[in-house]
This record gives sequence, structure tokens and C-alpha cells, in this order.
Amino acid sequence: MDVAKSTRLPSAVPVLSGLLWAAIWLGAGTLLLSILLTGSALEETELTPWTFGVHAFAAFCGGFVAARRAGRKGWYFGAVTGVLYMLCVLIISFLAVDAAWSLRVLAMALLTGAAGAVGGMLGVNLRK
Repeated sequence: MDVAKSTRLPSAVPVLSGLLWAAIWLGAGTLLLSILLTGSALEETELTPWTFGVHAFAAFCGGFVAARRAGRKGWYFGAVTGVLYMLCVLIISFLAVDAAWSLRVLAMALLTGAAGAVGGMLGVNLRK
């Protein structure tokens, strides 16, 4: 048996750690948006670009961590993490507020998948 193959982590472990870090950054972004809503003239109707940015950044960070942990196929692990992150967010939003499907959901899924892939490419290439 090849020693290098026996020390590899299963594919799910880097993705799960990426999802955990994406959730942490989502919480930080949500807290920041709450502070902006409270302390500025920003209104809830103007939050769409901000929420897209928070989700994209969270998926980027999650993809970065997942690919860095995997050490290979950065765009793949990043994109998978970004898409799974968005699926988790969609499931939670559908269960919590009965959100409907729209083009905004598709745009968010494409954005988080792409942000995760870019984060993954950087994460695998910035590995020690």
C-alpha cells in the first residue's frame, strides 16, 4: 500500500471544515450588517448587495480553508464547499421564512460557487 494514499483525508473532512469556517464568517458578516443597520442610515431594502457580498466572502473563506486542508484540486474543493454552503443557506431560509425560488437564488448559488472556487484556488496555492 502506498504511504501517501493512506495518509490522505477523506474528501468530506476538508469540505466540512470549510463549511464550518464559512458559517463562522457568515455570522461575522451578519453581525456587521446588523451594526450597519442600527448605526447608519442604511435601510433593509438596500441590503441585497450587502448580503450577496457577505455570502460570497463566506463561501470564499470556506473554499480557501477546504482547499488548503485538502492540499489538491483547489477549485474543485472550493466550488463544492461554496455550493454546499449555499444549499445549507437555502434550506435554512426555506424552512425559516418559506422563501420562494427566484433568479436571485440562482445568482446567489452561482456567486457562492464561483467565490468558493476562487478561494479554493488561492487556498491550495498558499499552502505551506
